[in-house]
Amino acid sequence: MSVCLLWLGLSALWQAAGTQAAFTIDQVTLTVHPGNNVASSTSVTLRCEAKVSHSLPQPLTYTFSFLLDDQVMYSKNTSASVVERSLSPARVFNSGRYQCAVRIHDKTKTSTSQALRVTGLQVPTLKVKSDIISEGEDISATCSAPEETGSLNFYFYADDQEVKRVSSKSNSVTTTLAMQKLTDVYLHCVYLVIMHPDAGFSNKSNTVKVIIEDLDAIRPQISISPNTNVVEGDRVQITCQVQYPSVLELFLTKGNTVLHQYHTTFTYSLTVRAEDSGDYVCKAEKGNVQKMTVYGLNVSELFSKPILRMIPNQVFEGERFTLTCRSAISSSEKIKKADIKYAFLKEDRNIYSGADYVATASLATNGKYSCMAVAKGVNKTSQQLNLKAKVPVSTPVIRVVDKVIVDRPFKVLCEAENGTLPITYTLLKARMSMDERRVVEAADKALFSINSISSPEEIHSFTCQAQNQGPSISSTSQPLKAEVIVPVSKPFLEPQDITVTEGSDLTLICRVQKGTYPIIFTWYHNRLPLPTQTVRSLEGSHIIKAIERDQRGDYYCEASNYNTEIKRSYPARIGVSLAVWKKALIGVFCILLLVAIVIVLTVFLKKMPNPRRKKQATELSVKTSRPKSGDPMRMSLTLDIEDNTILNGTPCVMGRNVWSENVSGSDSEDHTDVDSELLHPQEVDPSQEVLVKKSIEPEYSDQHTEVQTSTPGVSEQAEGAALEYAQLNNSEQEPA
Repeated sequence: MSVCLLWLGLSALWQAAGTQAAFTIDQVTLTVHPGNNVASSTSVTLRCEAKVSHSLPQPLTYTFSFLLDDQVMYSKNTSASVVERSLSPARVFNSGRYQCAVRIHDKTKTSTSQALRVTGLQVPTLKVKSDIISEGEDISATCSAPEETGSLNFYFYADDQEVKRVSSKSNSVTTTLAMQKLTDVYLHCVYLVIMHPDAGFSNKSNTVKVIIEDLDAIRPQISISPNTNVVEGDRVQITCQVQYPSVLELFLTKGNTVLHQYHTTFTYSLTVRAEDSGDYVCKAEKGNVQKMTVYGLNVSELFSKPILRMIPNQVFEGERFTLTCRSAISSSEKIKKADIKYAFLKEDRNIYSGADYVATASLATNGKYSCMAVAKGVNKTSQQLNLKAKVPVSTPVIRVVDKVIVDRPFKVLCEAENGTLPITYTLLKARMSMDERRVVEAADKALFSINSISSPEEIHSFTCQAQNQGPSISSTSQPLKAEVIVPVSKPFLEPQDITVTEGSDLTLICRVQKGTYPIIFTWYHNRLPLPTQTVRSLEGSHIIKAIERDQRGDYYCEASNYNTEIKRSYPARIGVSLAVWKKALIGVFCILLLVAIVIVLTVFLKKMPNPRRKKQATELSVKTSRPKSGDPMRMSLTLDIEDNTILNGTPCVMGRNVWSENVSGSDSEDHTDVDSELLHPQEVDPSQEVLVKKSIEPEYSDQHTEVQTSTPGVSEQAEGAALEYAQLNNSEQEPA
């Protein structure tokens, strides 16, 4: 039977799990009863109702949550659709905005918020542990509001003046109140709800009277013996006395110093000194209550505080000095001058007994000194004297700060390795003072500016002196030693304005008369820089290997040293002539070209037609013999292969025409005859043609061919006609 029931139950659960629930939360409503504004102690009910539509036969499970100011204050799971939450009695702490939230499975719905305002606070109650206390005791007070809830701030008042404020998470608080008054006080308290300060303060609690009793009975008495004509070295007894049965603390103080402390009457004894004069206080203390009595003590000086002096005031190492210690007698009836004993201390260690201390200043004597005077058991110490012997100035050293260049300003530094400041430095030139510097701080430097020097030897004429009022009047340095840079002079470039043959080596030498090594030489060709050379001599050289024609032009050089001014030489013009083999090649070419021209002209003249030759034969008269020196015009065709332009490099002219004129008397007659023959042409005798031909042929075999014309202006025509005539004769004789 049980097995069957179990099987049926499992089947029902299986069907329920397989069936998806269908529901919706229609509305959630929150109501506050009896209302939203109620007085304190009223019973308030919060009612939350949920309306849900669903398709399940069994009731749903609801989760109700009540929220106060968005914080959950109460939750409940139930199958009922209505849940109530009671606030009984309601207090100000319960004031706020309430909401109700309903959750079913994964669905949640929240009601609209409802405000609840509870007014009125319970009147607090004040209680004290004891209403009668002694002066200085604290009051233990308790303020409570039993019916209130939440965190509260409690305020305590004494005679209507706030004396303390305490926060509590409960509705009651106990605290202690310290009273400074010696009269009776009246206490009360109020409170405030921390979460609802707008609700205001509660009404005043009941008032409690507290009686405070005076503790003047603990006031002590003080006495000093002896109390008059007290002198340094006297023994004084100071007594603090109190009459009070219970335990307390008793102090003897002077200024801020506690001399003695005890719990009942005591006597304090001391040997007084002048600085012990003043007010002595006997103080009794019980709890927070203090009672005191003051007594003044005047102590006369037995002798004054010693004074330590040094003679002289300043001392240099190696000099003797004296320390003196003196004290004046104040009570001559008790001691005499001989009764005072002196001692010297260095770094608080006794080094000498006596009134005067003599020593020689050195590094070992430096330190802090003091002296002590002792008489009748009284000792007094002087103020400290810091002794530091001055160091005499050592021999100074003079050196240059930067480079020294002739005819330029530079700076020198004079300094001494040892010597107490201030030190006065003097710059000397040839033992004559030039300038002075006073060095007061260690960071200062004795730096001197010198306008210039004219030679390197002048640098050794400078020295400097240093003095600081030490044993030696002054100390003089060694002469200044420094490297002096001599700027380079204007350089000179060699060679000057020459012509060299193409392919040869050219050496350019740049030379200066003076200058400190190393010297930097730079050569330039037509303002374009060539390689730079740094040498330790007064001249540098630059070699141009196998010079070419495009390397002709203007050359100059520059010289400098140590970043001084760069000096430039005058330019030199270098010409480059053709190589010998190039000249020979050009000459051969010119000859071949001339021969070619002659051949071309000969061929051209042979091919001219005959009528032209006959016409020209009637116009020209050609001489068959060699011309005289007095011919009016002579044309010679020669070859000159010499280079006419050396500096500018223009190649030679391959061929040129040279006109020679002779004006001798004999030749001028022949010239007149020829002119007449040209002006009056005659018929040519055929019988003379052969003679003309024979006369012309030898002329062509020479290198120098001359053709005469009767008119100077037609020389070119005459030459051409003569050649054509000769060719014509040759052609006519060939058939014969």
